[in-house]
Amino acid sequence: MTGKPEILELIAMYLNNPEDLQLKSSVDDFRSQSIKNEAFFKEIEKVWLLSSQSSVLDSFDEHAAVARFQKRLSFEDKDGSKKTIKFSFLRWSAAAAVILVVASSIYFYKNTETLSGAKTHTYASDALPGSNKAVLVLANGRKVSLTDINNGDVAKEAGLSITKTADGQLVYTVSETGQTNEDDNAVNTIETPKGGMWRIKLPDGSNVWLNAASSLTYPLSFSKGQKRVVELKGEAYFEVAEDKLHPFVVKTRKQEVEVLGTHFNINSYADETAVKTTLLEGSVRVNLFSNGNRSEILKPGQQSILTEKAFDVKEVDVDEAIDWKNGYFMFNNEKQESIMRKIARWYNVQIEYADQEAKDVTYYGSISRFDNISKVLRKFEQTGEVRFEIIKNKVIVFKEKNAN
Repeated sequence: MTGKPEILELIAMYLNNPEDLQLKSSVDDFRSQSIKNEAFFKEIEKVWLLSSQSSVLDSFDEHAAVARFQKRLSFEDKDGSKKTIKFSFLRWSAAAAVILVVASSIYFYKNTETLSGAKTHTYASDALPGSNKAVLVLANGRKVSLTDINNGDVAKEAGLSITKTADGQLVYTVSETGQTNEDDNAVNTIETPKGGMWRIKLPDGSNVWLNAASSLTYPLSFSKGQKRVVELKGEAYFEVAEDKLHPFVVKTRKQEVEVLGTHFNINSYADETAVKTTLLEGSVRVNLFSNGNRSEILKPGQQSILTEKAFDVKEVDVDEAIDWKNGYFMFNNEKQESIMRKIARWYNVQIEYADQEAKDVTYYGSISRFDNISKVLRKFEQTGEVRFEIIKNKVIVFKEKNAN
């Protein structure tokens, strides 16, 4: 079978020139050999699409990238002599070079070994990925650990039955009387710790997926007011039940999002530089608490970005916004510093930089969120740009001195 470097080059050349029938035939033959091969091709194709859309290609030096990639494939043979895997480098574009650099470091059939067969870096400690963990704060102040409680009824409040399902979901249903009490101020809050996530079905039938280190506060009855108002800290994905008489409103620190029935994601972590609202279906209105009470209506595929200095709307790949919900970390020219904030939340670790320049290393691609942290970090180390040490619950990031 064709070796990994050769098939990687072949795929890159095909994506760069899809009209070439000979290349297409060779790639199709590789894809048809196994499900594993098809999955590999799809992941490389995803890198291609991400890199092709990025402005980084405007200043990308493909010759330097290829040279760096080739350097990574150099290794010592058994006799101590230096060996280098060679490529023909025909018909390369900047995007094809990106595929080489990124795919070599993150994919390669999801191996943790380098092409040279060298021993992988071992760490002093490791950390498990996050899982379904959350605490429910009831209206009376009582806290219920949803992680520890058995499936079934959790509580009964304000005429509602609160149930934990086997698939890790919290469901509210109206009691048999069909009536809730008249306490308009009764609210619940669901909180996820670092290393936790949870799905909840609200009293109005809306579904919410809550990411790590986040909280959602909501009323026990949405029928009393004109709007269904919830408050979010952190990140959540919403699938809102349609109710034209009662618009659904999500409040965060700096904005509120108003909808009738739609699918969208909001990232509003306090340690992020921007609040990002991404629309998948329907429409939403983003209302700002500053900037002269400005508001914008988003269309599917658009994302609003609110920073201290500006408010912008742009077209995005929505899969990137909900990567966490689908079990992945996805990167499109994303900096190490931003990625490590996500790692810290999901694996409940602290991040320390031994070399500040490591913060600016960028990546394309995707990695499963359900691998141990050691496996995830090795993917980044395969770029030759960074190195990590794990000491108990702390991850130390180093910039490789020989990296360009």
